[in-house]
Amino acid sequence: MNPEPQPVDRTLWFEAALLPDGWARDVRIGLADGRIAAVTTGVARSATDQGGGVALPGVANVHSHAFQRAMAGLTEARGPSDDDFWTWRELMYRFLDRGGPEEIEAITTLAFAEMLEGGYTRVAEFHYLHNDPAGAAYADRGEVAARIAAAARAAGIGLTLLPVFYAHAGFGGQPPSPGQRRFINDLDGFADLVERCRHVTADMAGAVVGIAPHSLRAVSADELARLPPLAGGGPIHIHVAEQTREVDDCLAWSGARPVEWLLANAPVDARWCLIHSTHVIEAEWRGVVTRGAVVGLCPITEANLGDGVFPAVDFAREGGRFGVGTDSNVQIGVAEELRMLEYSQRLTRRGRAMMADPGRSTGRALFEQALAGGGQATGMRCGLFVGGPADIVSLDTRRIVFAGRSGDAVLDSWIFGAPANSVATVWRAGREVVRDGRHVARDAIEARYRQALQTVLA
Repeated sequence: MNPEPQPVDRTLWFEAALLPDGWARDVRIGLADGRIAAVTTGVARSATDQGGGVALPGVANVHSHAFQRAMAGLTEARGPSDDDFWTWRELMYRFLDRGGPEEIEAITTLAFAEMLEGGYTRVAEFHYLHNDPAGAAYADRGEVAARIAAAARAAGIGLTLLPVFYAHAGFGGQPPSPGQRRFINDLDGFADLVERCRHVTADMAGAVVGIAPHSLRAVSADELARLPPLAGGGPIHIHVAEQTREVDDCLAWSGARPVEWLLANAPVDARWCLIHSTHVIEAEWRGVVTRGAVVGLCPITEANLGDGVFPAVDFAREGGRFGVGTDSNVQIGVAEELRMLEYSQRLTRRGRAMMADPGRSTGRALFEQALAGGGQATGMRCGLFVGGPADIVSLDTRRIVFAGRSGDAVLDSWIFGAPANSVATVWRAGREVVRDGRHVARDAIEARYRQALQTVLA
């Protein structure tokens, strides 16, 4: 049954749309004040309707370090010894020696624009560049947070801002290293930073502020115990169990594995998103399912860094919730991230259609689980429903890869067979931000980004 129509500012029409109860044909979506005011199905297109193609709800990106977009492709030369996450991290630290707020804002704006072009309409920005390149605090503790908010406004993406608490170089409260000087904070300073984040996003419709204890390496047990109240009702994200060395170091420190320790010592619940959780055993992932937390998977980054593969098939089959994120932003796109997630499971389990139940479309299963998990992890429900944000992604069904496809076959073809630029149009909060596959302000955003690189890569 179609919801009762409400007054609308304008209407979009699609040949098909993925609604909360499944696919519908000939769909008109009415917009008002950046939200979906009406959804009707089985109607002909009118002369005043905009839109076209196949409509999907925008997906939330659960984990991003936007500034790392400028590093993409610059860490691929083999070093003198074996390369892994830890050698990559040292390169990343050196990358931070240059670039102030202006450069961070320019890089972040480009990353956010590319997320919209790739089908993301909201991003959880895991923000930990708090200090200047020398490690000194800015006069305004929220200087860089304000730049991230400005980047989200300029690009038009929905923002879940997650200021990061980072105080130590290793388990047990080890002193931070010089390379971490831009991240470091204390509890009082962090509380001030969280309030600044709320202030700089106060005028942004739909903005959400949470917190992010960086990891069990970077936060002591006592500090972690004091952080959750600072989140208010917002989400809490934490890196955990990304590398085997992290697991070994946690065992040496506490006698427990990272996720095991976290579940035993922190109030993990549905507000929490455990980023990566790559190296978990069954008892741990079952504990996450029981608590109702989300696992934030970043398959492209996890592959790029050689982290490993999360046991997503078993986790999802037992009701586990996951979202996907772009993390280091080496590549950006919903379809690309979901494809890598499925292919990683196929490679480790030596089978096909791993993330789907029998008889179901793999693309549909991946998309709907990432949609729900992403909404939970970012504090904003995603979907094409009356009252929800008008965050809509239209696929370019004129492309040959979609010929003869309908319903779930469109999703399967997008994720597993389409070229990277198959998103035609994106509306975020009712505003058209991507047209013909390109961000509407890309030229200006690119020019500013190129100028920033002259400083960052000098």
